[in-house]
Amino acid sequence: MHKHIKLTLIFLTGVFQFAIAQEEEKDDIGTETVTVTKAYTPTINDAFKIKTMPDLNDSIVLQKKKINYSIFSVPVASTFTPAKGKASAVKKTPPPVLYNSYASAGVGNPANLMGKFYTSRTIDRESGYTLGLEHNSSRADIDGVALDNIYSNSRLDAGYTRRDSDFDWGVDVGAQHQLYNWYGIPDATFTEETVDGIDERQNYYMAEASGHINVEDSYFENAKLEYRRFWDAVKSGENRAVFNTGFSFPVADEDFRVKAKVDYVNGSFENSSLNNPTNTPEMNYSNLQVGINPSLALVNEDFSLNLGVNLVYGLDAENSDSNFYIYPAVTASYRLLDDMAIVYGGVEGDLMQNSYYGFVEDNPYVSPTLTTVPTDKKYDAYIGLKGQILPNLSYNAKVSYTTEDRKALYKLNARNDSRTDEKGYYYGNSFEVFYDDVKTIGAFGELNVDVNRNFSLGVNVEYFNYNTETDNPAWNLPNLTSSLFMDYQIGEKWYAGANLFYVGERDDVATIASASGNPADFFATPVTLDAYFDANFHVGYRWNDQLSFFVKVANIANNNYQRYTNYPVQGLQVMGGLTYKFDL
Repeated sequence: MHKHIKLTLIFLTGVFQFAIAQEEEKDDIGTETVTVTKAYTPTINDAFKIKTMPDLNDSIVLQKKKINYSIFSVPVASTFTPAKGKASAVKKTPPPVLYNSYASAGVGNPANLMGKFYTSRTIDRESGYTLGLEHNSSRADIDGVALDNIYSNSRLDAGYTRRDSDFDWGVDVGAQHQLYNWYGIPDATFTEETVDGIDERQNYYMAEASGHINVEDSYFENAKLEYRRFWDAVKSGENRAVFNTGFSFPVADEDFRVKAKVDYVNGSFENSSLNNPTNTPEMNYSNLQVGINPSLALVNEDFSLNLGVNLVYGLDAENSDSNFYIYPAVTASYRLLDDMAIVYGGVEGDLMQNSYYGFVEDNPYVSPTLTTVPTDKKYDAYIGLKGQILPNLSYNAKVSYTTEDRKALYKLNARNDSRTDEKGYYYGNSFEVFYDDVKTIGAFGELNVDVNRNFSLGVNVEYFNYNTETDNPAWNLPNLTSSLFMDYQIGEKWYAGANLFYVGERDDVATIASASGNPADFFATPVTLDAYFDANFHVGYRWNDQLSFFVKVANIANNNYQRYTNYPVQGLQVMGGLTYKFDL
């Protein structure tokens, strides 16, 4: 009994102590520090391996037989030697070297001289300027001509341009001097004393300035203002100012454009018409034109049509006369067979402003006694066919019908023995401007051949049939003209070219003035100028990228043909020279 009580007390005491230990453990588990004195390095013992292969004494195991091989060698004769492969390289063409300047000079017979200089330089990324100078002259005498026939033409041009983000603008200036002689006196017409007393020299001077602006992404597209002063050695002078501008407006998917112009020219000649027996009165002119040209362009892949009208107001301020003109301005084109055949046509007209400067550019032997009025080109109707038959062969053919009132024609001035002007242009050796109403039927054909990038050839023929209001011939206008040109690049160093042209017969009339001053009373002799053919050739050699040499041959046939009545040209002319490119 006592034993059981004792065991029960011991059990309860143990349980009580365990419960107290659990409570203490819950309150604080304590901390311990573990120090590692050596990293754990496990090792693997070798597995048991069979050291020798066991012997199989089994009757079913096949025994391997020893096999002996022998090689029978036979020599083979061969001449083949393999070559090492090499990738082919594409030969690069070096880019051309560009220079901003060049100078050219040439000299030849008969005492001809030529010189050119041009430079184009940039000031910064947005602006730059250009400068050009050109001179041509000859101091030789033409066979069979009694008067001095030297000439000289010098011109200077300079310009400045600047481009901004959405527009560009620029200014240009120019000056020119020309020297010519009224040397067209027929042989054995005047005595030697009279010829020696003639002052046949004429000098022309010109100065001009212009400014322009072009705008992108705007209704206003462009504007240009030009002014030119032109005068000569006998106190003739002319001023001309021209202003042009253009606007563009989108209309649905089409383009509506409006062009406007103001063209004013005025001038004076101190000398009177050579039809007058005395050098009075002086001749003055003042012509103003104000025009507007609205048009609508309809364009698709194969067809284009431009519908417009040209409205012009013309004022002759000197005679207090004004008129309003309405001209058609319609053009169209249609692709029949892609680029092989394109039909085009149009009906256009305009009031053409004539000027003393323009007359001299066409014929430097005019007298300083000209009547200057505008030409009324009522319409020029034409239809043509052009295209590219082969990749290197293109063509163009056209027929036209033109009606012009007051068309300017060059006619030989009357010989007026009663005049004593300062300059000797009244001996039947100068030209006047004769105005006539002319209807012209024309036909034109052209072929261009580009055999390759080094050879090109072109030929054209043009025929005219004139019908004048006065029943006179269309003075000094040919019925047939033709030209041929050729350019050939011979290798990298040599180049050559040729230019041939033909001009048909022309009509003129030689008259002698009478005291009445009425041209109907003048003694007249019809003159027919022979057709002429002129051939020119040039060849050049490029020494390097900068230096090249050239030889030019003009009038190879050595024919002293007459471009105008009593004005024979120089015969065979040979000129040699060089051109040098460089950077300034």
